[in-house]
Amino acid sequence: MPEIDSLCRIAVLVSGGGTNLQALIESEKRGDNPDGKIMLVASANPQAFALERAKKADIETFVFETEVDLLKKLKYLDIDLIVLAGFLKILSPEFIKEYPDRIINVHPALLPSFGGKGCYGIHVHEMALDYGVKVTGATVHYVNEVPDGGAIIAQKAVNVKHDDTAETLQKRVMEEAEWIILPEVVSGLSTIIRDRKE
Repeated sequence: MPEIDSLCRIAVLVSGGGTNLQALIESEKRGDNPDGKIMLVASANPQAFALERAKKADIETFVFETEVDLLKKLKYLDIDLIVLAGFLKILSPEFIKEYPDRIINVHPALLPSFGGKGCYGIHVHEMALDYGVKVTGATVHYVNEVPDGGAIIAQKAVNVKHDDTAETLQKRVMEEAEWIILPEVVSGLSTIIRDRKE
């Protein structure tokens, strides 16, 4: 196992169940991200089940009330990469400037479709079905000051079925897109960041 100091040190920010976090944990366990390590899972919601997932995987957890508290913790742990995985708060421009091109988010649609303020969780899939699209999917993108407006890193398409509900579509987008491209992107960025550190 490489020295932890030389690895890309990752923090995952969560708000709810943590299924994308679980995909990242399992990817790391399989050895699919040899250049990165999740050092922290943080949430503004003390009830987030994602925190339990982190504890079960022996990952440090942190519940914060303000961005100042979170930033102090991230700096203390020398975090290199921040992953928003079902994180429902909008980060301030001041916070984002502290980690330029080192904050990424996974979004349950093919941006720029069905993105922006209010487009999160099950609502995104309801919008896709209401609009009548035949293809949806997931996007991993850099985070900037515009909600869901940062540069796209990866996308994966998922076909919409004629009998889909928002719930069945949400499940399939997670299984066939989010849980695949998020770990792949995190692994790729971890390698780039680790190479820069050496």
